[in-house]
Amino acid sequence: MSGRAPYGLVAVTCAVIMVVLGVLVSGEGVAGPDVLAVRWVERAFGPDTDLLRLLVLPTEAYVLIPVAVLAAVLCLFGGRRLEAALTIVGPLVAILANTWVLKPLFDRWKYSYLAYPSGHTVALVAVLTVLVLLARPGVATAVIATVGAVMLCGVTIGMIGLGYHYLTDVVGGALFAVATVCATWVLLTWAARRRAPVPSDG
Repeated sequence: MSGRAPYGLVAVTCAVIMVVLGVLVSGEGVAGPDVLAVRWVERAFGPDTDLLRLLVLPTEAYVLIPVAVLAAVLCLFGGRRLEAALTIVGPLVAILANTWVLKPLFDRWKYSYLAYPSGHTVALVAVLTVLVLLARPGVATAVIATVGAVMLCGVTIGMIGLGYHYLTDVVGGALFAVATVCATWVLLTWAARRRAPVPSDG
């Protein structure tokens, strides 16, 4: 990974879309796409809660934490300390900011809990975004991105079907996760360059 501008642009774009979407669905109102998504999932999957729970499995902490830790360890063994820091800091910042800042700010409720952006989605997409950024450009990146997209589709269906979240909660969570991880990478690389010794002319 190199360069800051593309990641910064991605971070800003995703953050702006997430905020606009959050303003549109804030409070207890339900957006039109959310109603359509619920109806489709109910017709397509019915009450098969076992399948729906299986679909949301990738969002669980006991799945994501080992993946993130393994990625960090591999980065450290490869001498990629900055990438190792991103693997831990990126998802952690995304999860904490979402829980303590965004959810209370947008104040969107589903049953008795704040729902926008989806915390399950933030955790999953933050880790997936880190893996995409860590992968070598080319086939590896494409494979991780494709598998991640399929996984996110399954998670979306599962969370809607189980009544955990609305579709827009998932979209907002995905946008915020990408924005946070990209912004974290920009800040880490900037800080590393600031600390780098300046070559002597003498």
